[in-house]
Amino acid sequence: MTLATPHNIVINSERTKLDIDFVHSELAQKYWSLGIPRAVVEAAIANSLCFGVYLEETQKQIGFARVVTDYATFGYLADVFILETFQGQGYAKRLIAEIKAHPQLRGLRRWMLITRDAHSLYRQYGFTSLAHPERAMEHNNPTIYQTI
Repeated sequence: MTLATPHNIVINSERTKLDIDFVHSELAQKYWSLGIPRAVVEAAIANSLCFGVYLEETQKQIGFARVVTDYATFGYLADVFILETFQGQGYAKRLIAEIKAHPQLRGLRRWMLITRDAHSLYRQYGFTSLAHPERAMEHNNPTIYQTI
């Protein structure tokens, strides 16, 4: 599915259009996935609904996000980024809006995500802090990619 946006970008959920080298290169530098191996990125993409953000004129990919979902009740928003040189132009806002409006994701009962620094962005799209954080649990291994 390709969606034209008013910001001279195209948001596309066609996995075959993704620039895997670009996505891997960017994710390997992000605080949440530092050093992630390409094979792990490929597996994550293969098992998620992914969104690429492309400049309309050149089709150069400048952003990415993926949703891990059962397509019925739950979606986990992950790996959201816009290249630094294109930040501040509303592209991330448009990306999140398009993800939340995607036909395969509209009926989800629960969305989740984890962010260190983008709370104000996600609040604009209905995300809040956990109502009952005492119910949430995690098993986190933040250095796993440094040991593979």
